[in-house]
Amino acid sequence: MRLGSVLSEALRNIGSGVSRAFAMFLAVLLSGTLLGGYEAMTVIDLESQAVQRINAYVDVNAIVGGTVDGTACDRLSDAGDGMTGTLAGAMRAGKQVVPLATPGKDISSYDVTPGMIRLIAGNAKADVSGVWVPRDVAKDFGLAVGSALQTREGTTRVAGVFDWPNDGRDTRFAYAFIVPVSASASTFNECWVKQWPADGQMENLLYATLVAGSGSSNAGVTQVNKGFDAHYDARASYLNRSTRWMPWVGLAIGVLVGVFGVRRRRLEYAGALHSGQSKGAQLLGIGVETGVWAGLATFASCALLLAYAVRMSRSDLGGGVDGCGAHAVGCVRRCDGGEPVCRVVDS
Repeated sequence: MRLGSVLSEALRNIGSGVSRAFAMFLAVLLSGTLLGGYEAMTVIDLESQAVQRINAYVDVNAIVGGTVDGTACDRLSDAGDGMTGTLAGAMRAGKQVVPLATPGKDISSYDVTPGMIRLIAGNAKADVSGVWVPRDVAKDFGLAVGSALQTREGTTRVAGVFDWPNDGRDTRFAYAFIVPVSASASTFNECWVKQWPADGQMENLLYATLVAGSGSSNAGVTQVNKGFDAHYDARASYLNRSTRWMPWVGLAIGVLVGVFGVRRRRLEYAGALHSGQSKGAQLLGIGVETGVWAGLATFASCALLLAYAVRMSRSDLGGGVDGCGAHAVGCVRRCDGGEPVCRVVDS
């Protein structure tokens, strides 16, 4: 048989319903979508867990109980790829600040290196020319980016506003003034480093930021957010997920559907061979018919799964506005025209 005749006969079989193409199409579509959807839900759930941990600063470790070299701490960011790899900064307790608006109330302040500002802002280019305040402080005192903060010590400029939710992380930054200082001006009490994914070597590098001979023998590394499992392994969670066998299950179902489709028409195929049709022409016709319903079903299933994954995925952690940028932190513009505020956002 000529190629055109084989193709024409295959299309007629599909159009007339002889090949039961629509039933086969539905079988592949439903099985592929259900199995693929289960796999997609599992992977997206794992992804959401990772995003939740990143947003909650679970990937931030700190060395405490020693004397830290601020310059060495800030340089830990060179161990990654800047904003999307590693962010690091040092901190120490500062003076109590008394705003003139509330003369009877003092607020804690922390002196931090420029690297710490970048860490809490999630932006390698964060403005370090003024103090940073958490959202609650900004709300209580009517502060915005660029506002002048008047205190007993003088007037200073607000360079940024950030969110510091109560999700298990260290609460010292939740209601305080964060004051950037030179990394080389003096020593610090803690060095924080944020890295995702962690390479397993950062703990040793944190110890390298301690000042030699400063009585730091009791220093240790701890999580900034202790509300989550410290032994989390994203790669192991993915490799050991319960749905890792779904592709093989889908392959088995596809083979069974194909075998059923061929066996159901075995008398028809035997009659065609008896009438003189070559095996090659018959196999080509079967392949064309199968390719049509299986291909269309696969395409439709993949389209549905892709739409679901795009809609539900939270892997995009970016979305900076007006230079804020973000790594597990985003920036949103207020509808009233106020300053953009760096905060955790869902993609």
